[in-house]
Amino acid sequence: MYASPANYVPQAVAMRRPLMMWFIIATGSIVVVSLIIGAPLAFKAGHPLWGQAIYQGFSHVCHQIPERSFFIGKHQFAVCARCTGLYAGFALATVVYPLIRSLRQTEAPSRKWLFIAATPLAIDFTLGYFGIWNNTHFSRFTTGALLGAVAVLYIMPGLIDLSLRDWGRKNEIADTTANKASVVETFSTKASAAPSDYSAPERRI
Repeated sequence: MYASPANYVPQAVAMRRPLMMWFIIATGSIVVVSLIIGAPLAFKAGHPLWGQAIYQGFSHVCHQIPERSFFIGKHQFAVCARCTGLYAGFALATVVYPLIRSLRQTEAPSRKWLFIAATPLAIDFTLGYFGIWNNTHFSRFTTGALLGAVAVLYIMPGLIDLSLRDWGRKNEIADTTANKASVVETFSTKASAAPSDYSAPERRI
């Protein structure tokens, strides 16, 4: 089935918008990873206010337990090892995303791959929680990085699809259609209210 002309997206727009969306997400994810590592570096460089501000910001999304975090010198990362893996995996996968999939592709893979990617993390967390085995910084980081990287394959297609939608044009088309309908209704109303020539044969041509 062919798409209607109203849904047509010019080729230049079809490439420019996804590219811009990818650039924004890639830049943002790199900034987040830089802040995670930048917190201990800020303390080490003698800027405790900057470092504390970063720690405070990430405290809303991570428990920041020192025993489960990487350290630079005597200062821990802004998030734990597992969260560091999640953010790092997401950032790396986002940066290389155009090499893996076309930026024009808006279909996400089957959801089973997301569950498969989350399984090692769930196992690592569960076994550690119940004391069956002691997970390590490496196991936390790698399982988090795997899930973060695979999540990009589901998040980016949705964001690309949003970038291709012409919200303003749709509203304009809707307004135009409404105006046309209003004109037709007005004409029909006036035509039905007009006196019929059949009641006065002498006025007919």
